[in-house]
Amino acid sequence: MRNVHPVRSNCVLEHSRSPGEHSRRGSRRSILRPVVFTAVDRRTLPLSSLQESFKNVMAHVATPVAVVTSIDGGLPVGTTVSAFLSLSMDPPMILVSLDRGSETLELITETGKFGMNILSSEQPRAALKFATKNGLGKFHGVRWDLDHDLPRIEGAAGWVACTVERFVEGGDHMIVLGRVVAADRLDGEPLTYHRRVFGTHRALETV
Repeated sequence: MRNVHPVRSNCVLEHSRSPGEHSRRGSRRSILRPVVFTAVDRRTLPLSSLQESFKNVMAHVATPVAVVTSIDGGLPVGTTVSAFLSLSMDPPMILVSLDRGSETLELITETGKFGMNILSSEQPRAALKFATKNGLGKFHGVRWDLDHDLPRIEGAAGWVACTVERFVEGGDHMIVLGRVVAADRLDGEPLTYHRRVFGTHRALETV
C-alpha cells in the first residue's frame, strides 16, 4: 500500500456523539428495535495494557475507509468508519460497526436504512472531516446528492444503499446488518487506512 497524501490521523475512524450532536428528533419512536446508547465518554478512561496492545495490533491492519450516511428531515448525517465488509451475496448484504453513542446509528435505528460511501484515494480530508465532532457541520462544503433517499457523497469510489436487517450487540459497538438495495462504483483507487496513515492499494510486482 502506498501513501498518497501527507495526511495523518490518530483518531479512530468512527466517533462517539459529541455535545453538538444532540438528537433533534424529539419523541419519535424507532421503527426498529431500540438501541440503548451509553453516556460514558470512554476517551477519558485509561486503556488497559491488553487494550493498548490490541489497538496497536489493529493499527497494522490495512482497512478500507467509508462514510456511513443517513438523513434527518432533509439534513444529512454521517460518520467515518473502517469496520465494514461484505457479508452475503444471496441476498446481497453488508455489515458495519458503529459506536453505541453515534448519532448516525441513532438515526439509522429510526429510519431503518443507511448509505455506505466508500471513499476514493482523493478523499482523505473527507474521511477526517466526517470523523470529527462537528455534527451537521460535517457536510459543509461537501458535494452530495440523494440516492434512494440517502446522502451520496460526490466522488466516492463506491456506493451502497441498504435497508437494516438486524442489529447485533458487540461490546461498546453495534453491528448493523444491511440488505443491499442499490450498488454503484466509479473508476479510481480506494482510500485505505494503515498504521494511522491514509494510503491506497498497490498490487505486488510479479517476481
